[in-house]
Amino acid sequence: MIKIREYVEDDAQALWDIHFYTIRNINIRDYNQAQVEAWASERLEFSTWINRMKGLNPFVAEIDGIIVGYTDIQPNGLIDHFFCHHEYQGQGVGKALMNHVLAVGKGRGVSRFYSEVSITAKPFYEYFGFKVVQDQEMEVRGQKLRNFVMEKYS
Repeated sequence: MIKIREYVEDDAQALWDIHFYTIRNINIRDYNQAQVEAWASERLEFSTWINRMKGLNPFVAEIDGIIVGYTDIQPNGLIDHFFCHHEYQGQGVGKALMNHVLAVGKGRGVSRFYSEVSITAKPFYEYFGFKVVQDQEMEVRGQKLRNFVMEKYS
């Protein structure tokens, strides 16, 4: 059973690992090695990551006490991070997180949900009714990565 709970600072390392290894193992399907290494850099200061997570205040998904994914919803409807553990994909983790974040957002009065979505995650977001608003190219540590601004109205 998938349990979704609030983030606590002790989760920071597990969330970093999910972020890092998902990009390196899953997003490599749609991005080249240099791009994934820039996106999930080994040289990130961990204190920077901890501060980022505090600012996001994400929701954490667990299965049997193992952290298997996380996401957030910002007051303006931005879903900034959305990652599922690379070894737990296809097991309903993403669906549970997305349903949770949409319900929380609606409860908070969010009418427009949006995100900058990777090539890899685009079909998943489309499944939940998100539409592409803009195709864009971002620069991350000297590498250009294509992604999509996608939105959904509740």
